[in-house]
Amino acid sequence: MPRRTITLVIAAAGVLACLVIMFVLPVPYVALLPGPTYNTLGPLAGKPVIQVSGHRTFPTTGHLNMVTVSYIGGPGASPPFNIFRAIQAWLSPHEAVVPQSELFPPNSTQQQVVKQDTEEMAGSQQMAQAAALCQLGIKFTVYDSVISLIPGLPAAKVLHTGDEITAVNGTPLGCRMSLTNLIQAHPAGQRITLTVLRKGRQMNIPITTASYKGGGPVIGVYAAEAFRFPFTVKINIGSIGGPSAGMMFALGIIDKITSMNLADGRFIAGTGEITIGGAVQPIGGIQQKMAGARAAGATIFLTPAANCPDTVGAVPPGMRLVKVSTLSGAIAALKALREGKPIPGC
Repeated sequence: MPRRTITLVIAAAGVLACLVIMFVLPVPYVALLPGPTYNTLGPLAGKPVIQVSGHRTFPTTGHLNMVTVSYIGGPGASPPFNIFRAIQAWLSPHEAVVPQSELFPPNSTQQQVVKQDTEEMAGSQQMAQAAALCQLGIKFTVYDSVISLIPGLPAAKVLHTGDEITAVNGTPLGCRMSLTNLIQAHPAGQRITLTVLRKGRQMNIPITTASYKGGGPVIGVYAAEAFRFPFTVKINIGSIGGPSAGMMFALGIIDKITSMNLADGRFIAGTGEITIGGAVQPIGGIQQKMAGARAAGATIFLTPAANCPDTVGAVPPGMRLVKVSTLSGAIAALKALREGKPIPGC
């Protein structure tokens, strides 16, 4: 076989091997893309996204849209996320390529991540109602449900799994009074009294705070914050996961159960995780969320203050960003928009 032919065969084999690598072998990255957006004031699949029972509701106009991010890739993805697709995403102005570990912790599967996202979404819906009621001054019960106890620390001697802690020294848990804050207000070694609901029976249980691994005062309990509300809010959003729609859910609830008319006929979208006290926390995928919102028709985008640096150079034409750090600030900004007054921007 002539040397030239041998050279061409070897080169062709090398090109073929490169193509196999590019198209078949997965790379440890995922692509983030703009996802669907849903109006919290409107219907989805024939049902209201926010459905209120047991409380008066008011007409709403316009959009208060939650936004999402889609992704391509991940463990076991079919087809695999390859170099060629990664380059495509990297060149797209509305997509981003990030390490797979940002979405999928080591040794986790897509099913495990989806389950975690679903649980976070359920928690975010509860937190959104709590934040909305806190903002409006509507009373409800806050408690911490005991999940587990740390052996050797005070709580292990007097508390049971499933106990509901509702107060510390007579101060109820509430919008700005968490169990952790109430306990840490007392130095290690000080005796306090917990109000506990155990199998429907209320008890006052004395306990002494302790120091643990050099940190602040603790009692040695892992607990989950939970709520009992005076009326029911059901959020119908299908299989969407994650906590980042919390602020928009809270605004949607407030718009529905008050006469504020926050949207006032405008197409507003936004994002941000919410706390019971109304703090708006940063989220991931802000650039893709802005692009998805603008494609759906949004002209105003409520942006967590801590995400503002991530929006530089990526704001879609025709979209105005409103910087928010609290739920009350978001409400004030929407009111100022309606009245033509200045608003904080990124």
